[in-house]
Amino acid sequence: MSSSKSTSAERRSSYHHGDLRRAVLTAALDAIAADGPAGLSLRDLARRAGVSHAAPAHHFKDRTGLLTAIAAEGFGLLAEALREAPDLREAGVRYVRFAREHPAHFQVMFSPELLRADDLELTTARTLAADALSAVVAAVDPGDRGPDARLAGIAAWSLAHGFATLLLGHNLDGPVGGQDPEEVFHALTAMLFHSADGERPGRTSGEDRAVGDRPASDRAVGDRPAGDRAAGT
Repeated sequence: MSSSKSTSAERRSSYHHGDLRRAVLTAALDAIAADGPAGLSLRDLARRAGVSHAAPAHHFKDRTGLLTAIAAEGFGLLAEALREAPDLREAGVRYVRFAREHPAHFQVMFSPELLRADDLELTTARTLAADALSAVVAAVDPGDRGPDARLAGIAAWSLAHGFATLLLGHNLDGPVGGQDPEEVFHALTAMLFHSADGERPGRTSGEDRAVGDRPASDRAVGDRPAGDRAAGT
């Protein structure tokens, strides 16, 4: 038996039920980060993870089930990150950070055509993320974000998600350069809209109000996760 086959057999025999599932998820995330989800194969994932060919299907049934589990895990991680944000601007920064640290999750979460939309684990995790985002938006003074919290949330989410998507696609490599993307995003919110104290740099408070009562700090992320909107829910 070759060394590679021996290693694979040893890894396979060392897994218990939970380890097998995690091993397949990890292999899938690595594959998606490298090549995207289009060519994902359960058989190839079994080889990558060093598990039996039947293991991925046993835990996830099919490719859609596997991708749905990845999306559900991603929404759960995003909810955890956003719940710790002290304000909306920081929530936006955490949204961008999540995309950078979990690019494979991020890509799958917002590709509803790849997912099983009625999966309980997915819908539950998505709701947790939505609740976390809604709470941050609701905490902003209506005098700063405007009377329509949902509209403010959409604007905020659009900014954070758009920035994260452009960043992951390397479309901001030139403009951002060697700067910290999170710091760039934080500065961007102050540049485009009101700062946290209700004034835009270079303008007086009165001039700001004439432009509109929607500070970027309060719109750095939306009141519902993008997956909900992308899926049409």
